[in-house]
Amino acid sequence: MSLPSGFLPKLALTLALSTAVVGTAQAHFQKMIPSANVVDQDSGTQVTFDLTFTHPMTNGPAMEMFTPLQFGVQHNGEKTDLMSSLTAKTVDGKGAFDAKTTIKAPGGYAFYLEPVPYFEPAEGKYIIQYTKTVIDAFDAGEDWDQMVGFPVEIEPLTRPYGIWTGNVFSGMVRHNGAPVPFAEVEVEYANDGSVTLPNATFATQVIKADANGIFHYAMPKDGWWVFAALIEDGTMAAPNSDEQVPVERGGVIWVKTDAMN
Repeated sequence: MSLPSGFLPKLALTLALSTAVVGTAQAHFQKMIPSANVVDQDSGTQVTFDLTFTHPMTNGPAMEMFTPLQFGVQHNGEKTDLMSSLTAKTVDGKGAFDAKTTIKAPGGYAFYLEPVPYFEPAEGKYIIQYTKTVIDAFDAGEDWDQMVGFPVEIEPLTRPYGIWTGNVFSGMVRHNGAPVPFAEVEVEYANDGSVTLPNATFATQVIKADANGIFHYAMPKDGWWVFAALIEDGTMAAPNSDEQVPVERGGVIWVKTDAMN
């Protein structure tokens, strides 16, 4: 029996991508994508969120996400708890959440989420991804670089909205408020299936910050991009064990680019 032309290369790529997803923690990202990152009276002020723990570039598979420890928004330096806005759902048979809120006043809004620590058996460690995204309301252009106070957090040096495809996003990695020299930053694109990867190495881009904790990355396609600064910090007891295992804390930020038509 003859196989269709191109079948074996496609099968090999699929297997390689599956192996990369299962075998490495580098592709785990806390997804927090809003329906819009700029709102006004014309576009509407209600914003919905997709909250899924997944592999964005390979469009899954999703992993189990439990009810977050915190989900909220910071505006004018004040935080508002949005836990009551969460609605449970399933993605790929795993727990995930939607959320809905309405923005009523001008300004910059930093939405943030702290998940329950996720134990990754393949890596023998916990993963905690402190995640945020910034929404501008009514063309305020304010507080786009605000910090929410996570242990590991990316301070945006580029305004994280109103970005053209091909623009460079710059950020500073901070750990307990201090810049982290040469921090490793992973980057992925929220792929809806329209992007075909040449091979598995393209799933997660990896860059390093400089001596001041500053990194740069040019985003080649329109859509949502995630940046995760990863730092091993502390230990926790492994599930059903007294063994202490490392904790990988990730400072995560989602930004969106738009095509210049």
